[in-house]
Amino acid sequence: MDDTDRELIGLLRDNARTPVVALAKKLRVARATVQNRLARLEKDGTIVGYTLRLKPSAEKPRIRAWMTVAVEGNRATEVTRELRGHPNVHALHSTNGRWDIVAELRADTLESFDRVLNAIRQIEGIATTETSILLSTHKI
Repeated sequence: MDDTDRELIGLLRDNARTPVVALAKKLRVARATVQNRLARLEKDGTIVGYTLRLKPSAEKPRIRAWMTVAVEGNRATEVTRELRGHPNVHALHSTNGRWDIVAELRADTLESFDRVLNAIRQIEGIATTETSILLSTHKI
């Protein structure tokens, strides 16, 4: 992945419905270049899907939590790859210190949240986790 791929992904994060022609114009490359890069990024699993974002008030309340993850040895890349594909993982952050990864998790019920925690803890390369449910959010 090069700088153009990263810039393309950034544009798609802002708006996954941006037409290929508009992406090409913003990147200053040919339309076919954007199409080829998208096809490659999808094929190699870098792009695993397209989604939408809703304003918080439009969604029903969900259980949200931060999970901190310690990785065995230098397996952070493969653990991150596994977490990235999980439907209940909303965001991933690499960190330094005691924890290697912080994941924002979301689930609809406590039962499904329990299943998510158990599934994530089974990922090979994860040494230990600690999870905190987010009770409320305050704007600064």
